[in-house]
Amino acid sequence: MGKAVSYAEKLERMEGGTLLPVLASADGETVRRLATEYRFTFQELRQVAQAARDLEMWGEEPLAAWWSHLERTTGTNGRERKKVLIRTLDRQLRELASEAKDYPEEPLAGQSPRQVRLIESETPRQVFGRCAAYSDKTVCCGLHTIDAVMGCAFRCSYCTIQTFYGDRAELVTDLAGKLDAIELDPGRFYHIGTGQASDSLLWGNRHGMLDALCDFARRHPNVLLELKTKSDNVGDLLELELPGNLICSWSLNTDTVIRNEEHGTASLDRRLGAARTLADRGHRVAFHFHPMVYFRAWRREYGAVADRLTREFSPAEVAFLSMGSMTFIRPVARQIRRRGGETKVLQMAMNEDPHGKLTYSDEVKIDLYGSLYGRLRAWHGEVFCYLCMETATVWQAVLGRSYATNELFERDFARHTGFHTRSAGLVAENPVGGE
Repeated sequence: MGKAVSYAEKLERMEGGTLLPVLASADGETVRRLATEYRFTFQELRQVAQAARDLEMWGEEPLAAWWSHLERTTGTNGRERKKVLIRTLDRQLRELASEAKDYPEEPLAGQSPRQVRLIESETPRQVFGRCAAYSDKTVCCGLHTIDAVMGCAFRCSYCTIQTFYGDRAELVTDLAGKLDAIELDPGRFYHIGTGQASDSLLWGNRHGMLDALCDFARRHPNVLLELKTKSDNVGDLLELELPGNLICSWSLNTDTVIRNEEHGTASLDRRLGAARTLADRGHRVAFHFHPMVYFRAWRREYGAVADRLTREFSPAEVAFLSMGSMTFIRPVARQIRRRGGETKVLQMAMNEDPHGKLTYSDEVKIDLYGSLYGRLRAWHGEVFCYLCMETATVWQAVLGRSYATNELFERDFARHTGFHTRSAGLVAENPVGGE
């Protein structure tokens, strides 16, 4: 007969597959005590450790207080007691997450500051590809990408880039040669972005990166090249002669979300000031409300940003505007919990989208987008507005239109942004229920 394994030994073996090792010491002690008292299985241990981590990150009362209350109010005894306690804890956390979150007056600190190591080198990898979110299951704009840099120094709490690239960023020093090798069909329209694997302007014009991108845009008049940023770093751009088919876009959010969840980025005032500087030089700009966040004051604060946009920018200065919501693939949600720090981005009711990603319900999205779009009424019919990674159902509810295929969306985007010359074969069909 082998030696009987004690529960303490079992618990030690199970810990590594849960969030228990990364919990604050007091929360970790609570989970270990409860696990020993109630003899948690591995799944129960994982569930309770995650609950402790969420409460810790959301700034709520610690698990010890929640569990103590549950024990006082749960009348069952015996073997069913543990199951009832865990089910009730899960239900109460889901109820908390489903409500519009409150942010404190003192901004959340986020994760611990980190140093990002920039690696500048030639690379054998390809820099041109299709947006990773492209799918026929949602209405997609057909964005292509140029990954001049992979990695970001900003500390947005919902960041996907940190999950994949960590504390390093790779800058392609032979970008001009890589761009020369890209083969494009001159008879079709391409919307190409550089902000999917990093912030487009964070690194400035290192190794002539912006020079190379401007030259690429000039050589390909059928391309709309988009530089997407959360910075105000436009100094290097102002030193260059920008081609008309290069658009600088700003990812916007409310002051509350920027202070609490977009650490290290430029403030809303600085982002809009930078956009105003480029617009004053005669360059069209664009804006993205992505990710929109469901919090207590969202309606008032997003409305105020929309009012400011329509007041400070004319429709002729804005090439397009998009809206998108908080959305996570499961590995990113797991990594956010492992990183820790103060954040409420996972304090939300998780619904699966058509790709299995975690996001808001359609009802919440329609409310978020519809409210913002309504406040942009002065731009309706003049600035092309669209949704990112959303279903036809949400499109119809918010914008009153959708597209039967993604190709029709691409063509309509081309038409509204000026890429509609018949000689290039870029004339768009009308959208379904179009404007």
